[in-house]
Amino acid sequence: MPIKISRIVNGLQPSATLAMSAKAKDLKAVGKTVYDLSVGEPDFKTPIHICAAATAAMQAGHTHYTIASGLPELKKAIVESYKKLYGIEYAPSQVVIANGAKHALHNSLTATLDPGDEVLIPAPYWVSYAELVKLTGAVPIIVQTEESNDFKITPEQLAAVITPQTRMFLLCSPSNPTGSLYSPEELEALAKIIVKNDLIVLSDEIYDQLFYSGSKFASFPTLLPNLQERVILINGVSKTYAMTGWRVGWSISPLKVAKKIGELQSQETSNPCSISQYAAIEALTGDQTCVAEMRAEFEKRRNYVQYRLSEIPDITFPQMGGAFYAFFNIKSYLGRKYNGVKIDTSEQWCLELLTQKNVATVMGSSFGAEGYIRASFAANNTILENAFDRIRDFLTQSTS
Repeated sequence: MPIKISRIVNGLQPSATLAMSAKAKDLKAVGKTVYDLSVGEPDFKTPIHICAAATAAMQAGHTHYTIASGLPELKKAIVESYKKLYGIEYAPSQVVIANGAKHALHNSLTATLDPGDEVLIPAPYWVSYAELVKLTGAVPIIVQTEESNDFKITPEQLAAVITPQTRMFLLCSPSNPTGSLYSPEELEALAKIIVKNDLIVLSDEIYDQLFYSGSKFASFPTLLPNLQERVILINGVSKTYAMTGWRVGWSISPLKVAKKIGELQSQETSNPCSISQYAAIEALTGDQTCVAEMRAEFEKRRNYVQYRLSEIPDITFPQMGGAFYAFFNIKSYLGRKYNGVKIDTSEQWCLELLTQKNVATVMGSSFGAEGYIRASFAANNTILENAFDRIRDFLTQSTS
């Protein structure tokens, strides 16, 4: 009898961002020059002092199992960082270190959801959110937002979709894929709806330190008194410290939830990489100059990308208050021909842009927003300049 694939796994969609990155790598492998704006990871090297801490950890023999939920020293560094940055008090026992923020999301969803529970997810949304919810047997409820409001869900929209089955609200600010950043006032209005309806919040704050001039980041538990008891925070070192490959993320949750997340992880993966955990301690407790330097460079790139997009007729996009993504509207350019090829969808557009112009982006349909394109500006100036020259030419040379 052939091996049968489970219904849940068979229904999952592969990560579109990683799929587009793989196509770009295939072209590079055959000698093509590809301008890759598809993957959401900083292009900077991990700072030297963090790498040195990893080397020192290896030399000291820290190459064995740690506690399944993570090193106590790292948990301590995390709670001290949150107290310093946001004035939030947590106990180290409320932290579970995971193999990246995606793993922390999976753990948190699995530990708190039952089959049939509904999870409200504003669209556009990161490609993995809905699929991770489905793995638990819960139901992702996608709430469409508007570009005119920078793709931010309003309190009225949130209240209108809550049902007796609603268990959780999942939010990412600054947003992947849109770059939108909720103001403290906007988040507080949402928090009041959350409390009134007795919901859980899963707040993905992986881009918390990547926000730009004129914007202000607020961590969700700080918005109202006693909100910490219904919020699970997700974060990690990947984006802030250019440590995507080190695979260190974490959840911070009420103690009874954290205990169960830790027990789950003990049966899943055991501890994250011991060496990476020691590097993460240095990232959080060491010199933070690198964070400010990388943020300043991202802001320069954000300004450049906004300028390039604004020069193209009929292209619109939301305010990019944080993260490192442009999410632009190409609806006026669909239904047109590109070098004789008719394109009707964002997926076709991305594939033809890659084929004809060697620029890798990601289709908005994968984020729940057909007619849009996500382009990461976590790339150097030469790549950005060449990529947006080609994007401009690709769009403006299309014909009816």
